[in-house]
This record gives sequence, structure tokens and C-alpha cells, in this order.
Amino acid sequence: MSRHQKFNFLQSIWQRLRQSLAVFRYSDRALSLVWTTSRILTIIFAILTIVAGLLPAAVAYVGKLIVDAVVLASQTGLQSERLQALGYVGLEAIAVILLAGSQRGLTVCQSLLRVLLGQKVNVLILQKALTLELPYFEDSEFYDKLMRARMEASSRPLSLVSRTFSLIQNALSLVTYGGLLLNFSAWAVVVLATAALPAFIAESRFSGEAFRLFRWRSPETRAQHYLETLIAREDYAKEVKLYQLGDLLLQRYRDIFHRLYDEDRNLTLRRGFWGYLLGLLSTCAFYLAYAWIVLEAIASRISLGDMTMYLMVFRQGQSTFSAALGSIGGMYEDNLYLSNLYEFLEEEIPKSWGTATEGSIPGDGVRFQNVYFTYPGSSQPALNGISLHLKPGKKLAIVGENGSGKTTLIKLLTRLYTPDSGRILLDGLDLQEWDSEVLRDRIGVIFQDFVRYQFKVGENVGVGDVDHIEDEKRWKIASEKGMAEPFIEKMAQGYQTQLGKWFRGGVELSGGQWQKIALSRAFMRTAADILVLDEPTAAMDAEAEVKIFERFQKLTQHQMVLLISHRFSTVRMADTIVVLEGGVVLEEGTHQELLQLQGRYATLFKLQAAGYQ
Repeated sequence: MSRHQKFNFLQSIWQRLRQSLAVFRYSDRALSLVWTTSRILTIIFAILTIVAGLLPAAVAYVGKLIVDAVVLASQTGLQSERLQALGYVGLEAIAVILLAGSQRGLTVCQSLLRVLLGQKVNVLILQKALTLELPYFEDSEFYDKLMRARMEASSRPLSLVSRTFSLIQNALSLVTYGGLLLNFSAWAVVVLATAALPAFIAESRFSGEAFRLFRWRSPETRAQHYLETLIAREDYAKEVKLYQLGDLLLQRYRDIFHRLYDEDRNLTLRRGFWGYLLGLLSTCAFYLAYAWIVLEAIASRISLGDMTMYLMVFRQGQSTFSAALGSIGGMYEDNLYLSNLYEFLEEEIPKSWGTATEGSIPGDGVRFQNVYFTYPGSSQPALNGISLHLKPGKKLAIVGENGSGKTTLIKLLTRLYTPDSGRILLDGLDLQEWDSEVLRDRIGVIFQDFVRYQFKVGENVGVGDVDHIEDEKRWKIASEKGMAEPFIEKMAQGYQTQLGKWFRGGVELSGGQWQKIALSRAFMRTAADILVLDEPTAAMDAEAEVKIFERFQKLTQHQMVLLISHRFSTVRMADTIVVLEGGVVLEEGTHQELLQLQGRYATLFKLQAAGYQ
């Protein structure tokens, strides 16, 4: 091998070693996480670890004293020697009781810390999720990160800390075992230290492979969870049964499982085979040492008690050394999985929001100025140069076919997305410069796909203004405005009625009733001067819809309203109607002006009107 080849070989080994050691960078974070979770339990855990690490060698040494005392007492027949042997037995009993107590205490500490730490990590994950903007939740790669973080990371920090303490415990035991074995032979210590290395190397390799397999198949695991949801959730049950999708979904679930199982099986078989094969080396080393110690005892170079102690020390020392190496391998694996958690928690979030609480031109309303927007991963713009002006107290209706950009317009106005170019101004100030909480307090929204919370009726309305979610007076006022009050009052428990079927005593509402609940939710924000309504009456009958909008016009005289609807009987009440097509403003005007234009709006209006004749 040339000097250059040797250099490359050594450099390759050094790089691999650095990569292996780099993964341990999360160990101190895990320790800090456990410490902040419960300092008292962590301290108790550390003390019990030290006690459990020192006592095994003490038990082995007292065992030697017992055997030697028994041999001496049998030879001399003296009462004092018998009492001394019994005293050693009592001393060993105390040591064993303390060892068992420390081990039981470690188990209790682990159980308590596991619950507390699992909760803490899950809260960290959920807190991080709350800071992320909508585009993250519409990104499949982000969902893979989130799933990887949640699946293993809640248990891995405690596992890492437990293994760290276990490593300390085993290290203490090995130091004491080594001290005892040195009296026999330094070579015995060398055999003890090297016998477990092959199995450790194999286990570390397979741990890394298992982790890579775990990362690669996150999309498949997520697909399994989605299929479980489709099969087992009540909001999907009707369609699954009516379309007879059950067998198809279950078969897809089975196919994913078998594909994942095949990968797991291959890894498990290889891991088991090599673990067994390399574990035989440790067994052979032990029995060679066993034979060596026996021969030394036969030759009377060590006492019977020494033989008993050395055999016990070597056997326990070997298992302890294997456990120590296993702890290191486990720590390596835990660090790999913790990298998922911190990869998610440290996701860079661009902070472009401002701090303004009022605009530079109060009363100017909302302006879209040449706004362009394309969804991530799409080549077709959703909005293409939109310019609009919504003045205070005015009602703006948006109509157009599905995919024309109507809902995208709302997402940009509510700052769930940021325009690629152009500006959206509120009172003369760019939305990006507004404080997010101040801005969202000014906007009341009902989306077409509004959430049907499995909460009580009052809470379902109250979520419209989280600062007053428990305010029953506001519930009633908002419900009266949203025309939900009549059917709520007929319920046995009124606003305390549990909605949905997930929890005991839950009541299910009709589609129209749910929509009135959602509309009431938008009225909870009494300070909101902008109301955004996306198909707010799609699930209601024609009579209820007319009543809603007649009432709606009276209640929102001083508010800006952006309305999306496919029903022209409602949009004709707006001050201005905008027709969107392909992300472009095709037509704009009042109902009468657009009919006189004889363009797209007039065509759609006549088609819909013909359906009622």
C-alpha cells in the first residue's frame, strides 16, 4: 500500500469516526431535557445509579469471604469462625437488599420520568407546530419530519439518559471488578474487555441501518395511519360503506404492512444471526477463563473463596461490559432518533411579520395591488396580477368556477400565505408590516371547510374569539346573529350540549346547523371590522339562506365583507361583484352593471336562474 493510499485509508477511518461521534451531540440536550423535567427525580436517579454500580462488586467480595470463612470454620470447628461466617452472610444479605432496592428505585424513577418526559417532548413538538405557517402543513416532506419526531422522539430522551446512567453504573462496576481481577491476572482484565467488542460492533452497525430504514419509510407509515383514519373515523364511515371501499382500503393497509414487514424481517434475521455468532466469542472467552481459574484453584494458587469470587466477577463483569457497550450502542441509536426531534424543533422559520397596530391611512380599507401567487410545487399561478379595493362598510362578492383563485384570495388576505409579488394593504399599510395578533383580531372568517369541533355548543361558537371562549353572554349574542340560537335553545343542555360522536352523550347536527354554528363563530369577534365568508350558506336551504343574508346586511353595515358564493341570489346583494377566472379579474361591477355587460357573469346568472324555473 502506497503512502497516499495509507493516508486516504486513515482519513476515511477518521471521517467515519467523526460521523459516529457527531451523532452524540444530542446527549447533553437530552440530559438537560430530563433535568428540566424533574430535578428531584434526576438526582435520585443519579444516586441510585451510583449505589447500583458499586454494590455488585461488594456482593461478590463478601461472597468470597463467606466461602473462605466456611472452609476455615469446617477445618477449625471454632464457634467464633462459625459466627464470622454467619456475619458475612448477614452482610451479604444487607448488600443484596440494598442492591434490589436501588434497582427497584431506578425502575420507579424511569417510569415516572417516562410519563413526564413524554408529555414535555410532545408539548415541545406541538408548540413548534403552532409557530409554523400554513405552507408547512401542506408540504408532504414536513409531515414526514413531524411524524418521525412524534413516533420515537418522545421516548428517546429518557432512553438516552437511562442508558447514560446505566453506562455510569456499569463503569463503576467494571472498575471494581477490574480491581478484584487484577489480583488474579492483568490478562483476565484484557480478556474481559475484548470479548464483548465483536458483538458491540455488529449491534452498532445494525442500529444505524435500522434508523436509516426508519427514515426512508416515513411516507409509507404515514399512509398506513391515513388508511386507519379512513376506515375507523365516523366522518368517513358513510362514504366508505356506501362506496364499498372497506376491502380496498384494508388490502392497501395490508400491502404496506407486508412491504414494511419484509424489510424488518430481513434486518431482524441478519441482526439475530450475527449477534448470535459474535456472541459465541464472548461465551468461549468466558469458559476459557473459567477453566484457567479452576486450574489455578486445583493447583492451590488461589483459595476456594477466591475461585468463587473470580468466577462470579468474570461472569458478571463480562455481562456488565457487554451491557456497557450495549448502552453505548443504544446511546448511538437514541442520538440518531433524537436528531429527528431536533431537526423538527430547529426548523428555520422566516419571521417576516411586523409590529404595526394601525395603518398609515386609517379608513382606506383593503387594497390588492397587482398581486401574484403560485402554490409551492405548482407551475400555474393561482392569482395573476389581482388588483381590488374593498372600502369600509362595503360588501365585495367574488364569483368564479372552482380553481379560479377565490379561496386563495382569502388565504392571502388572512395572511395564511404571502404574495409572490405585489402588495395587500390594510389602511394603507402592507399586511406584512402588521402585528399578526392585531391583524387577525380585525378579521372574522368562516371557511367552506370549517372545523366541526368535538366540543360543547358554546365552545364551538366561542372558538371564534379565544380570549372570550368561556363568555356565555357572547355565545348567545353571536348565535343570535348567526341564527343558530333557535335550535340551540331546543337542546336539553343548551350551550352545554356536547357536539359530535367522539365523546359520550354527543349530539350530531345537520349540515345547515353546523354552518350556522360556524357563522356564529365569525360573529364572536366583536372588534372585527373585516368579515370573510367562504360559501357561508352552502349547506342551508334557500329560505334559510335568504333570511341569513337579509339579517347579515343589517348586522354588517359598518364592516367590510368579502363574500365567496356560487349562489347569485346572495352575491347580488353585494356592493361590488368580481368575476375571477384563471386567477385573473375578468369582470367587476354591481349586479346590474354586470348583467348589462352581457359577459361571463350574465351567462352564469342566466344558467342558474334557469334551473329554478
